[in-house]
Amino acid sequence: MNKTKLQITANEVRKGIITGVHAAKAGHPGGSLSAADIFTYLYFEEMNIDPKDPKKADRDRFVLSKGHTAPGLYSTLAQRGYFPVEDLKTLRHLGSYLQGHPDMKHIPGVDMSSGSLGQGISAAVGMALSAKLSNDSYRVYTLLGDGEIQEGQVWEAAMFAGFRKLDNLVVIVDNNGLQIDGPVDQVCSPYPIVDKFKAFNFHVIDLKDGNDMDQIAAAFAEAKATKGMPTAIIAHTVKGKGVSFMENQVGWHGKAPNDEEYAIAMADLEKVGEALCQK
Repeated sequence: MNKTKLQITANEVRKGIITGVHAAKAGHPGGSLSAADIFTYLYFEEMNIDPKDPKKADRDRFVLSKGHTAPGLYSTLAQRGYFPVEDLKTLRHLGSYLQGHPDMKHIPGVDMSSGSLGQGISAAVGMALSAKLSNDSYRVYTLLGDGEIQEGQVWEAAMFAGFRKLDNLVVIVDNNGLQIDGPVDQVCSPYPIVDKFKAFNFHVIDLKDGNDMDQIAAAFAEAKATKGMPTAIIAHTVKGKGVSFMENQVGWHGKAPNDEEYAIAMADLEKVGEALCQK
């Protein structure tokens, strides 16, 4: 997939996020939108996966450690063909398989149930260790929030991963600067994030624009070429990316748009899509 097609796909992922959260009248649009480009690159370019065989043994694994951004993962999985895009409208509805947090027992393409912050990276580390012990070639990717890395369990997992030299593990931190209670550096600053992961024996990539496909591609290529240690990609992103009134607004961490806001958001994304199709 070329850059423009990836950008168009990421824009469709964003539409799915807004559609799902609006239909649910609940959910987390801000962090889902900030990570949409990373989700898209992972599932359409980076990972060895097959929507027709979601449990194939040699597939790459992905763990959404910041599980509350499930709308972003679900929209990506739908675009990739794991289930119908139309099902995004059932998000959080009674009886729907698309629950508020990822559920590996019921959602095709979900490798690990998650939601309790800090725990997803531990599961990913376990998967990466399992691959090493079994001499399997699959790689493991996990996406964390910058507020999430305030959790102590994150650093226990990082210490273990660095010590065991799990070079088949890629930890991505969605560093959009905002968490539910405000700016991360005012709630409980995790900075300097780069230095912290280096101290735990990670190869660290400081991704200046985590919403830019070229920079994302270069970061994952560098991670794949890194041997003898796990990689952490610190991706600087924009919370609410793509929706004018949501960008860099902490209030949109966990709030659904009303009908009027939904119409504005979708119009914003339609304009982006039209511009991309002109390229």
